[in-house]
Amino acid sequence: MAGPVRGSVRALFAALLAPLLVALLVAPASGRGGRGHGDWDADLLLPPLPPREDAARVARFVTHICDWGALATVSTQEAVRGWPFADVLSLSDGPPGAGSGVPYFYLSPMQQLVGNLQENPYATLTMSLAQTNFCRKHGFDPQSPLCAHIILAGTVTKVNETERDTAQQSLFIRHPEMKDWPASHQWFFAKLNITNIWVLDYFGGPKIVTPEAYYNVTSQ
Repeated sequence: MAGPVRGSVRALFAALLAPLLVALLVAPASGRGGRGHGDWDADLLLPPLPPREDAARVARFVTHICDWGALATVSTQEAVRGWPFADVLSLSDGPPGAGSGVPYFYLSPMQQLVGNLQENPYATLTMSLAQTNFCRKHGFDPQSPLCAHIILAGTVTKVNETERDTAQQSLFIRHPEMKDWPASHQWFFAKLNITNIWVLDYFGGPKIVTPEAYYNVTSQ
């Protein structure tokens, strides 16, 4: 009898546990993509792509919609010194619907790319709508130019005290868990000072946008 009893207990336990596991799997994350944190992936919340002929507006749109990108720096690691070195970074240009166009980062000296930037502050940042459901919904491959993406070049610098509150608000509202990252990592706020902009959103090669035109866009 002991065997059947144990089997019944295990079956009962599994039946009770199954709904909890399902709930954990389908529950939204508490970060940027979770419910209540500006989930741009939801069809009803993702704003429409601006007209493709307005490259400056498309660039601002991609910057604002994306909450992470790949930042490429020049490596200081001995094994690959002088080589391109890319890493994924969370970013934000402002609260949902109120972007400034300035990509802000939350960095730590423990990150390899921060060491690279201390020696050479020049970097390029790539962001793509592949991180939203825009491209999946339309059947666009991430490498297709129809899956709009942009490349921003410039220098990465630590923000000054005047801009610190803006950077903090921009990042923490989109990435709430940052507030709980360990202080021992000496986190600081930084930004990309944009000097060059390329927009790839259609066939025929990239469109070049000036920083002036980019920052003159009044809304996303």
